[in-house]
Amino acid sequence: MTEPHNPDSTPPAAAGATVFPGGPALFRLDPRIAHLNHGSFGAVPVPVQEAQAALREELHADPDAFFVGAANRIAAARARVAAHLAGGTADPDGLAFVSNATEGANLALDAIAFDDGDEILVTDHGYGTVTAAAARRAPVTTVRLDPYLPDEDAVRETVLAALTPRTKVVLLDHISSPTARLIASPRLLAELAARGVTTVVDGAHAPGMVADPLAGGADFWFGNLHKWGYAPSGTAVLAVAPAHRGRVRALVPSWEDAHGFPRSVENRATADYTGWLAAPEGLDLLARLDAAKVRAHNSALAAHGAALLAELPGIAPLPYTEGLAMRSLRLPPGFAETPDAARALRERIAAEHGIRVLIWPWPGGGGIRVCGQLYNRPEEYERLAAVLPAYLRRA
Repeated sequence: MTEPHNPDSTPPAAAGATVFPGGPALFRLDPRIAHLNHGSFGAVPVPVQEAQAALREELHADPDAFFVGAANRIAAARARVAAHLAGGTADPDGLAFVSNATEGANLALDAIAFDDGDEILVTDHGYGTVTAAAARRAPVTTVRLDPYLPDEDAVRETVLAALTPRTKVVLLDHISSPTARLIASPRLLAELAARGVTTVVDGAHAPGMVADPLAGGADFWFGNLHKWGYAPSGTAVLAVAPAHRGRVRALVPSWEDAHGFPRSVENRATADYTGWLAAPEGLDLLARLDAAKVRAHNSALAAHGAALLAELPGIAPLPYTEGLAMRSLRLPPGFAETPDAARALRERIAAEHGIRVLIWPWPGGGGIRVCGQLYNRPEEYERLAAVLPAYLRRA
């Protein structure tokens, strides 16, 4: 992945923004709504929906057979997912299916032995429930990352400068949710490892959007498959380095505990495993469509949307990481400065104009994030740019 770009280099709005052939037909989204917020919940393509539906029919036809064989089938699905990660070299025994990134964070943090005086370093770009999980285990120090830090080196230097002799763990976003930029770069992870710091990476947005999400070699890494990997909702993976696998314990005991990680954390008795079993279909679909082509298309759409919004008075583009399918910009001071204000603005735009977009809170002026996906069209971003000024004037 290349270095983040300065917003002054934002490409022209129309450059590279097209409709992906057959892309919209792959989804069953309401065509009246402009879905510009894929990064929050994802969307499941029709072939993956159909694969999961077939698995549910099988489950209901013979529950005994389904659940008795579930552990082995989950292991086989996990191996198929691993074949798509780390350039096809991910170790299936080092991965476990989990429900979401927050569950992965809790499993990872529970596997780390904290002593009195140990601290966890997090950033103010972190996802709320993941940061809250850290605060339950040890004292947390939050490093402030200015959204306008110009590049990857500036992010790395800021994080390293915040380390103290008490820093046991550093918890970082792979790609930050609000500001949509690379934080846990391979170089930063290597330098933290060289200092003896345990690294925990929230890769919620990485699978599918990044070609090699495990390249950094973090001690613990977790990522959602239901966003950019086209898996059903409630599907994520936790990757654990060999030195730590023996200490990972399921949050609830299961009949697979004797097998250890990863099977011990995957067994949930009569849980609905169909999403996990269908998850490889999403990554297979991405590969059939040509993953590099899909990423380039999605990135171009996000750039198109960001360029349009950057032309509006009072909206400032943020530095971005080239190739990602999300872009963020800052709103003027006084807008979306609190979670309640951000939520209210987001829901007004949705209710009044049928546009789904993320508004994120930040002191001194919140932000807006646009995503690009196979089902999106350039004119949907133009629709957002046309209505947003009215909300800025209204306030």
